[in-house]
Amino acid sequence: MTDILASLYPWTKALHIISVVAWMAGLFYLPRLFVYHVEQDGVAGLGPVFETMERRLLRAIMNPAMIATWIFGLMLVFTPGIVDWSEVWPWTKAASVLGMTWFHHWLARRRKDFAAGQNRTTGRSFRMMNEVPTLLLVVIVISVVVKF
Repeated sequence: MTDILASLYPWTKALHIISVVAWMAGLFYLPRLFVYHVEQDGVAGLGPVFETMERRLLRAIMNPAMIATWIFGLMLVFTPGIVDWSEVWPWTKAASVLGMTWFHHWLARRRKDFAAGQNRTTGRSFRMMNEVPTLLLVVIVISVVVKF
């Protein structure tokens, strides 16, 4: 099995990067949609439009991209010679990926709140939460590239 993973390494790495880019795009955009949704909620007819956009973004792009990111990331972890767990960087990356996954699920819960008409999060809070994926991305990229 490890021979197969080693031979697939360039493809696995490429597909992992593509998946991460798609996932990050959604993690950046969905909180922004929530800001607009909160701020335009009183405008007649816009609520269902935002709900459709949010649902489609989450289900058609973000969920598959997150799953693919995890699958290809785990394939990279199990590829011989790629990850040395005695170093710090894999642990900081892993913690950040877990944080990003938590954030993804937090956004999914907020989407359900909107759909149920029970959103209690302000536009300001969504704006602040919109910085979470940026911080996690910085930690992940520096961890992998600099290997601190």
